[in-house]
Amino acid sequence: MKQVNGYEIITLFETWSPKRFAMEGDPVGLHIGQLNRLVQKVLVTLDVNEQVVDEAIEQGANLIIAHHPPLFRPVKTIWTDTPQGRMIEKCIKHDVSVYAAHTNLDVAPGGVNDMLASKLGLVGTEVMEPTISDPLYKLAVFCPDSHADKLREALAQAGAGAIGDYAGCSFTSMGIGRFTPAEGADPFIGEVGKGEEVEEQRIEVVMPGPLRTKVLKAMLAAHPYEEPAYDFFVLDQRTNEYGLGRVGKLQQPMSLEQFTQHVKASLQVPMVRFVGELDKKIEKVAVLGGDGNKYIYAAKRKGADALVTGDLYYHVAHDAESMGLAVVDPGHNVEKVMIEGVAEYMRAACEQAGYAVEFLQSRISTEPFRFI
Repeated sequence: MKQVNGYEIITLFETWSPKRFAMEGDPVGLHIGQLNRLVQKVLVTLDVNEQVVDEAIEQGANLIIAHHPPLFRPVKTIWTDTPQGRMIEKCIKHDVSVYAAHTNLDVAPGGVNDMLASKLGLVGTEVMEPTISDPLYKLAVFCPDSHADKLREALAQAGAGAIGDYAGCSFTSMGIGRFTPAEGADPFIGEVGKGEEVEEQRIEVVMPGPLRTKVLKAMLAAHPYEEPAYDFFVLDQRTNEYGLGRVGKLQQPMSLEQFTQHVKASLQVPMVRFVGELDKKIEKVAVLGGDGNKYIYAAKRKGADALVTGDLYYHVAHDAESMGLAVVDPGHNVEKVMIEGVAEYMRAACEQAGYAVEFLQSRISTEPFRFI
């Protein structure tokens, strides 16, 4: 197994939860420290406070991956006799780096909202509020007949040409390529200083934006020419829609009274607030981790009978009630599901990558509310 630094770990993490998924202005990324040091243990937590940093130090973890950014607003001063200042000071003194994945982890497939939907037993889930989609690109590359099949195969293996349930989709047109190798060239076909004509195929394939670099590398590796001729085009079509929240169905319909108890048990909370009549039938459910006040209308548009979200405002509750949308508020802290979820995902990803790193789950409760 390979010893790795924080940069390598976060690079792997961001293949799952890239920063581009984050909402505008959300301060995701590295907050404290650096990523160039070797990392043997990573602590995963919902929030970062002084107690969590103490836990990381005691466990020998020098990288923390958190959901909530510890420096959400710009810091103008660092006074080390304040709770935030002491937290920052301890991180620096003990070489503990802190990385935050917030709304990008909410949006990511398999991220916080999918974890919550899974806990609630929802099936057939879809995105509740789309926020981002990938542009579709087309690659057009010119290749001699002799290597066209090999090149098409390499492009397909890199993920190009996957359209719906079909793989390896491409279009080919025939033509004549003309070129003259200049002094210093090492041509695959032809001689230096002599004009050449070659029967070539124009191969066209499409791919989502995130695959562009991978496909380009595969094309260059498989192409026989020293200087392949190719073009990339951005298409109007979009693909791979991502967004906040999830909507799915319960495996069995239940009353709102039963559903509130189901939410309590599934998300392991001592109480919930709710809006709606106790005998209301609940079958289709929307879920959004954290503060979901802005998204009651999105849940209603998706046909949800109930929305599970936190930090519900008084007047928003009135609006939900008037539109016939039940809302169950189990609190903001239910996003703690990401502690186990991120740790398990990253353990598997690092093991597959051959990285020698251990992922620990924080045992510090960061729920600020107490219930009587």
